[in-house]
Amino acid sequence: MTALRWLDRPGEQGVTWGVPWPRGAVEPGAPFALTDADGREVPVQSWVTATWPDGSIKWSAHAIGAGPASQDYRLEPGREPAAPATPVTVTREGGVLTVGTGVVTWTIEEAGGTLARSISRGSREIAKVVRLVSLRQSEPTPDEGGPVAREQATGVVERVTVEQDGPVRAVVRLEGRHGDWLPFTVRLYFYAGAEDVRIMHTFVWDGDPERHFLAGLGLRADVVMHDELHDRHIRLAGAEGFLTEAVRGLTGLRRDPGESVRHAQVAGRPCGEMDPEVANRLHLIPAWNDYTLDQSSADGFTLRKRTAEGHAWVTIPAGTRSAGYGYLGGVSGGLGFGLRDFWRLHPTRLDVRNAATGLATATVWLWSPSAPAMDLRFYHDGMGQDTFAEQLEGLEITYEDYEPGFGDPYGIARTHELTLRALDATPPSEDLAAYAAAMNQPGLLAASPERIKQAGVFGVWELPDRSTPAHAEIEDRLDFLFDLYVLEREQRRWYGFWDYGDVMHTYDDDRHTWRYDIGGYAWDNSELSPDLWLWLQFLRTGRSDVFRFAEAMTRHTGEVDVYHLGRWKGLGSRHNVQHWGCSCKQLRISNAAYRRFHYYLTADERTGDLMDELSVPEETFTVIDPLRKVRQDVYTPDPAALSVGLGTDWGSLAAAWLTRWERHGDERARDRLLGTMADIGALPQGFLTGEARLNLETGRFDTSTDRISVSHLSSLFGLPEICAELIALRLDVPGFERAWLDYCRLYLATPEQQEAEAGQRLSGISLIQAHSRLTAYAAARIGDAELAAWAWRKFALDEGDQLNKNRLQRQGKWELMLVDGPEVLSPLREAPFVSTNDAAQYGLAAIHNLALIGEHLAER
Repeated sequence: MTALRWLDRPGEQGVTWGVPWPRGAVEPGAPFALTDADGREVPVQSWVTATWPDGSIKWSAHAIGAGPASQDYRLEPGREPAAPATPVTVTREGGVLTVGTGVVTWTIEEAGGTLARSISRGSREIAKVVRLVSLRQSEPTPDEGGPVAREQATGVVERVTVEQDGPVRAVVRLEGRHGDWLPFTVRLYFYAGAEDVRIMHTFVWDGDPERHFLAGLGLRADVVMHDELHDRHIRLAGAEGFLTEAVRGLTGLRRDPGESVRHAQVAGRPCGEMDPEVANRLHLIPAWNDYTLDQSSADGFTLRKRTAEGHAWVTIPAGTRSAGYGYLGGVSGGLGFGLRDFWRLHPTRLDVRNAATGLATATVWLWSPSAPAMDLRFYHDGMGQDTFAEQLEGLEITYEDYEPGFGDPYGIARTHELTLRALDATPPSEDLAAYAAAMNQPGLLAASPERIKQAGVFGVWELPDRSTPAHAEIEDRLDFLFDLYVLEREQRRWYGFWDYGDVMHTYDDDRHTWRYDIGGYAWDNSELSPDLWLWLQFLRTGRSDVFRFAEAMTRHTGEVDVYHLGRWKGLGSRHNVQHWGCSCKQLRISNAAYRRFHYYLTADERTGDLMDELSVPEETFTVIDPLRKVRQDVYTPDPAALSVGLGTDWGSLAAAWLTRWERHGDERARDRLLGTMADIGALPQGFLTGEARLNLETGRFDTSTDRISVSHLSSLFGLPEICAELIALRLDVPGFERAWLDYCRLYLATPEQQEAEAGQRLSGISLIQAHSRLTAYAAARIGDAELAAWAWRKFALDEGDQLNKNRLQRQGKWELMLVDGPEVLSPLREAPFVSTNDAAQYGLAAIHNLALIGEHLAER
């Protein structure tokens, strides 16, 4: 039995989550039952998301429907679940899909221009013609403004798939295109008893950045309006409260309609009988037909309304950060609508149109038409870098790996989460606030860190330990680093449509800002695995703020930093001023190891898609040679002899193969994983070989290569984590563990020991602190106390080690300093000794070292 708790807030409109199980604990096909804190049976729908090599369940996913939330729950395998009183139903007839939750019914056409033809609650139709809309320009918005022709399009659905059909949860996937471009995938999530439907929208950019400029992208629904104008209501979320208005307002008039009437209208209740002095003059009170809330930045939104097209807009007092939720309807019902992370993903907009007519329209804009059109052109002209030699020179000065034509966004993606809620009355303010909060911070059930640790998943990590001053100092520093990044995201406004979720790479001490405009020093794009650091820190602590930060990073890095179409499909882009700008397109960025945490903890289908895109990851090596600019040999990509690095490349391949095997039972992926593990063990120099040739047809390495080549980056993109998982799986692959332990022992060994064991001194050794965890791993596996002491020495700071350059280690006191004055836009707190590389190095090294040889630290 597993105890479950809410991550931060309860979910009362349906929740899905994941649970890990120890190897052999739950047999295939076992049912699951759920009880609440009082022991009552709770209907639950369950499925398997991963299995152990012996076939037992490794990760299971579960869903509960709408209803009052219990404080906690108990999940028990081996017992049949209770059935929901109002199950989700899915029927298909005549090209139409009808999905009912017991409260609302969605009618979905299997092809055409709508996501839903109709949304009903009971016998009443609330909304109709739910569709995707977009605007496109053929030129950028002029700096001075001015008219630019815009082409409007409606999204066309080409394929509908029912991925789950109840009884507690149903998922409908719709695929199509925004007119003649921008392929999209939309998932609709239905839960038993729920009145709202969660919508996950993903689009892939397939335009030409020189000719195509996206000027608007949104979700639109028509809302049926039945009530009198004074009983129709508009609600738009501000930073805390809501704009609370009626289409025809009865408050503030020269004549008083009556206190009860005024209070009823503000509360959204029927106005009832009013004073004749007002009732007889209703036709002289303006009806406000259109409303717009425009979130142009992370710091402010504007509001305006008008009586009709052709008349002036009237400005409404503005605010800072809208929660991104609205309501359009009347006292007899209407539609709640919203976008998660609305202000964080600016420029965004909420529109209400035709509220004074019989059919109003609500639009949630993912890209606001008020903003300049989206411009994805490369940010400079190349500066004459036409040859590899010139590009390598550029790398020396701005750290940018430029190559003509490679800063292309074709194939990048973005995912947004929206909600539509069919309501039977205008909701009171407290309910609206709850709807907005639930949208922005969806409820999630989770097992405790202790329980996840007991399951033995995700490799090397341990629970926080403050048992000694030395342990406490490390835990404090881990907290400091995370809190610093939360602060930096806010101070530096790391928000926006394409940017939210990423962090910056390196700090500029002189300008008191991150190097946002300097070549390869700007957006981090998973460099040195901050994703892994954050997810492991969540596993250890169970902190909801860490989870939300890591979740946003996974959403960003898996979509924006990776190609999902085109010539680089399956590859990601190295750090750059623009997320897609670098010519280094590699599997280390699209790494499945970065996505697995979110997928298994939430069972999120979109994250599963990202990993499924890597079902045959080795084929990406036929696309581009990552070492093409620095090779000394005559190698060209050859399907019979692909050059694969045994660090970042094979680590990413192994993560994709393992995930494919444990999720889908894919025997091809299993064979390639086990085969290449055996081949690494058979190489004369094992992992020290650095690179091996992979036969794409057989999936095996050529084991005849006998050389040594070491890179400081090999072990910093998930390789230690995936090797630890593979060894823990006890897969019985001869030579693999020995090859990995040799690498772990020798990388930071003395030159004399390297020469004695490997026949030569290793060159290219750096990032000492990050690699101390490899030494610690070897020490723990072989039980070598001297090696453990060496690992701690390298982690803490070897004063005589000139290669140990992580500035975090050389900063005796970790604290923030206040910077104020003419050299900064506004006062800020900074820690100029930290960069993302430093933080990720320290975070992962500290977590691994504490878990592996923490006892040695206690002794010291």
